Amino acid sequence: METDYILGIDLGTTNSLVGVVDSGFPILLADAEGSRLTPSAVFYDGDGNVMVGAAALRRRALEPARTVTSVKRFMGRREGEVDQNQDGWQPAYDLKALGVDAVQVSSEILKHLKGIAERALETTVNRAVITVPAYFNDAQRQATKQAGELAGLKVERIVSEPTAAALAYGLDKMEERRRIAVYDLGGGTFDVSILEMRDGVFQVLATAGDTRLGGDDVDRALAAWIWRQMKVSDEEFEMIGVSKQSRLMTAAEEAKKRLSVQDEVTVDLPFFEGEKSYQVIVNLADFNKLATPLIDRTRAFCLRAMSDAGVKTEDLDEVILVGGSTRMRLVREKVAQWFSREPNLSQNPDEAVALGAVIQAGILSGALRNVVLLDVTPLSLGIETFGGLMNVIIPRNTTIPCKAGEMFTNAVNFQDAMLIRVLQGERELAKDNWELGKVAVPFPPGPKGSARVGVQFALDANGILQVLARDTATQTDTVLEIQSAAVDVDDAQVEKMISESVDHAFEDMNERVWTEARLKAEELLGAVEEALGLCEGMVEADEVEGIRQCAANVEAVLKSGVHDARVLKQANQELDDATQTLAVMLVERAMEEAIERKLS
Repeated sequence: METDYILGIDLGTTNSLVGVVDSGFPILLADAEGSRLTPSAVFYDGDGNVMVGAAALRRRALEPARTVTSVKRFMGRREGEVDQNQDGWQPAYDLKALGVDAVQVSSEILKHLKGIAERALETTVNRAVITVPAYFNDAQRQATKQAGELAGLKVERIVSEPTAAALAYGLDKMEERRRIAVYDLGGGTFDVSILEMRDGVFQVLATAGDTRLGGDDVDRALAAWIWRQMKVSDEEFEMIGVSKQSRLMTAAEEAKKRLSVQDEVTVDLPFFEGEKSYQVIVNLADFNKLATPLIDRTRAFCLRAMSDAGVKTEDLDEVILVGGSTRMRLVREKVAQWFSREPNLSQNPDEAVALGAVIQAGILSGALRNVVLLDVTPLSLGIETFGGLMNVIIPRNTTIPCKAGEMFTNAVNFQDAMLIRVLQGERELAKDNWELGKVAVPFPPGPKGSARVGVQFALDANGILQVLARDTATQTDTVLEIQSAAVDVDDAQVEKMISESVDHAFEDMNERVWTEARLKAEELLGAVEEALGLCEGMVEADEVEGIRQCAANVEAVLKSGVHDARVLKQANQELDDATQTLAVMLVERAMEEAIERKLS
């Protein structure tokens, strides 16, 4: 029997949670062992049997090659698209060898969570709201949605994790206007968002983050340090066997958790090397020294989010910590320093995102009312225009869902199709942005500027993009479906792209202005040559010579190889001024011909 329940699911890198609104209250559901946290781990035994959660995690030490963890880092990425070692993370497993992909693994986790909910509610549930990092791109959101559908769930909404956390925090403060920073450091991802809450409406003002940075990286750094202290061999941590790596990572994670409340811990590794056992003491100072470079990487994102939102630290009412990794004392100290205020610790950092997902699910099902959630798109979306420029249709940090469009025309004579290249990014030139997809829109050939193609971008509430291109002459629509593997760029490049847009802002803008001036120059030169032919013998010789000299100056600037937009714009203006008389003559001639046609 299907019910009106909609599950709220936090599909995390390290742990996942599920909940539902029951009798008007948002609650998180526990498994048979009484735990609300389900490890995001899946074990494949080779005979088609699958274990999920804590049972799978227990098998990792014995069979790491068959135990998949942190699979969220692979969501929405093509096979072999990025070297797994690029960010220092080398999983002990190989998805291809196991015969599965990231979507299938995630679907097993979601099936397990669905089962937990159905046992607790004693009914079948087939609908869900699932959270993703705010910086997940379209391909990653699509992959998450596919995983839900593969698990037998209709995914009603994809919600950004920091937004969900703020929703959980603000449920009892809907009458107040507040600005909140949500600092979300999970196992494998980091996000920071600036939100405004007013009259029951949550609006994301800005977001920034890194989908390849999280508590796993801290565990890895500590595990490598423990290995060096043991002095078992001269091998680097990355070179030792996966079984040893797995044991060290598990020990490091446990030590990290204990150091959130203790100043010193002892790491025991019994029978680590044959019959040899090891003990390593880790104090808080050693741990903080290892973790500081990683945590400091999040500071730039915090500053960027505040800058994009147009707020200063004194404008913020609260700073909320989300994600289990924010339990580290170092994180809380750094956040307090960067935001000039103590973070709000009233929420359980492990459960805040899931609780927000449950609340959003309750809103959609009608179990909760009077709350509206507005998310934003983290990167600008647009198309390539003539000359290789990026034409933005939906700017970065636009509230979604949204629609926007523009009209475009053919740039050359007798063009019979227009190639629509959909781009995502912050650079001025198309080549420096990501290509999400492309489609050719055919239309009847005709003179330059005769065709009219309307392009509309629609971002739904899940942040998934649909592009519609319409030939206005034939009223023919072409819809571009963005596939889950369409983004041929590593997730880690998101931050690099935004940084480069700032670093290269002046040269990028100069290149755009130069390109626009070049296109105008080429159009002007062609029009002048045609006009001189039409008005031959009607213009004084010295005036013709002056026009040709100005045209020669424009051509010389174009051929110089120096992209000085100011010089080219000046040359264009001089040629434009020199042809004023010629332009008047052409207009008069056209009017006379029109009158003659009318009289004949």
